[in-house]
Amino acid sequence: MARLINFPGKGDSTGDADLARAVSMSKSAAGSTLYRLIEAGHLARQALLAPLAARGLEPGDDAVLLGLAAAGGATLEALADFTGLGADHLSARLARLEDRGLLLRLAVGPEMEPGARLSQQGHLMRQAIEEHWKHLEDTLAEDLGHKRTKHLRKGLKRIVQLLSF
Repeated sequence: MARLINFPGKGDSTGDADLARAVSMSKSAAGSTLYRLIEAGHLARQALLAPLAARGLEPGDDAVLLGLAAAGGATLEALADFTGLGADHLSARLARLEDRGLLLRLAVGPEMEPGARLSQQGHLMRQAIEEHWKHLEDTLAEDLGHKRTKHLRKGLKRIVQLLSF
C-alpha cells in the first residue's frame, strides 16, 4: 500500500528523497508476487462476474446456483456450508433467486429438510455459468500449457494453505 507523502516547499530537498523512496516502494510492490496474485485474482473474478451481470445476477449468486447442481437440490444447511453464507443472508438471496424463477424452495432429501432446487431456467443459468468458467479455465491452460498449469495450481493451493489462518 502506498504511503502518503508530504510534498516539500520549493527548495526543501528532504521531500525529493521521500518521493524517490515512495516511487521505489510502489514499483517493487507492483512487481511483487503478492501484488500479482491479488491482481490475477481480481481480474479472474471480474471475468467470472461479467456473465452474471449480463444476466442480472449479483456476485455470489453463482455460488448458490453451483451449490444446487444436484438434481434433487440441497438442504439449506448444505447450501450454507457450500456458499459460506449465514442463514439470514442465504434466505434473502434464495428469495431473490426464487422471485426470478431460478429455483424453488422446498423440502429435500430423505429427511425432507428445508432446502432448494433449481428450476429449469436455473439449470440453464447454472450451465451457462459453468461453461463460462470452463472456457476461462481452458483458455488459461492453453496459454500456459499442461505442465505450467499443473505447477500453478499446486503453487496456488500452497499459497491458500499458507494464508489460511
